[in-house]
Amino acid sequence: MILRLMSPAFQSAHFILFDLDGTLVDSAPDLVGALDALLEMHGRAPVGLAEGRTMIGEGAARLVERGFAARGGLPLALDDLVPDFVARYEDRLTRQTRPFPGVIETLGALAQRGLALGVCTNKPDRATARILEALDLARYFTSVVGGDGVRKPAPDPVLRCLAGLGGHPGAALFVGDSPVDHAAARAAGLPVALVSFGYTAIPARDIGADHVIDRMTDLLDLIDRA
Repeated sequence: MILRLMSPAFQSAHFILFDLDGTLVDSAPDLVGALDALLEMHGRAPVGLAEGRTMIGEGAARLVERGFAARGGLPLALDDLVPDFVARYEDRLTRQTRPFPGVIETLGALAQRGLALGVCTNKPDRATARILEALDLARYFTSVVGGDGVRKPAPDPVLRCLAGLGGHPGAALFVGDSPVDHAAARAAGLPVALVSFGYTAIPARDIGADHVIDRMTDLLDLIDRA
């Protein structure tokens, strides 16, 4: 189901930018698995998948910070914990991570329609590239911007990704799952569609996006109606 929350969202989209975690791929099992392993190493109880998935967003440091905050606070400086988390996560990048249902079908259909597609994520560049390649998603994207530089919610990575497609905000749409995606896209001047199945403690319908979709395949109807 497609829910229109604000109007007008867009008249036509020739360029579509996607968030990665919680939007294209269900990476929570591997992200939370790495976080729980780090927590347990420091004598803390794991957060588990249900709680941990709401902590994902804004990069690795924020996930580690949120995880330890929920279990008594940081035992060390955050800068000392993050490299350990990243190493643990890189050992299991695609152990359980998979595209959400309908993602491959939707990307293929969008490519057939001649739309240019990009990925804009806060995940580190190397991990982003490895996941896209391992899951056979890289072939769909002309522009990929990871989180090694300025990260969302700043508009900079969104605009960089769009520039890599040769696009402009008036002909583009951002598809994400969180307030971070919404804020970044809004600041860059793009309309926003949020998925309802992603990683956010705030329900997608309460964030203020132009559209909320319950299945990735709903994006095709949204584009066709524009």
